[in-house]
Amino acid sequence: MRLLHTMLRVGDLEASIRFYCEVLGMKLLRKQDYPDGKFTLAFVGYGGESDHSVIELTHNWDTSAYTIGDAYGHIAIGVDDIYATCDAIAAKGGKVVRAPGAMKHGSTVIAFVEDPTGYKVELIQVGK
Repeated sequence: MRLLHTMLRVGDLEASIRFYCEVLGMKLLRKQDYPDGKFTLAFVGYGGESDHSVIELTHNWDTSAYTIGDAYGHIAIGVDDIYATCDAIAAKGGKVVRAPGAMKHGSTVIAFVEDPTGYKVELIQVGK
């Protein structure tokens, strides 16, 4: 077994695709409209779905905003240079909501950015 994807409901699909692809460097893997259900699915990730976990962005056509659930945590992405990554994200208009630094009760270096819908994305230093 393996994790296939994480699904996020988004109010502005194009803004979310831009964030995950242009700011975080993922690729749009596929996108399909479902007119009978009045929704669109877009899958983004760092590699193909056959061997990578991806993010499914779900846009329900009649919903422009969601309340972020208080039980939801975050998506985590490993990066080689967290400081350079945060600088690049900010330069592309991304919102860094927690600057890089050691986690509160440990030594792992982390940072958080926020996508256009308000979902948190944790960056974890895995290199160096």
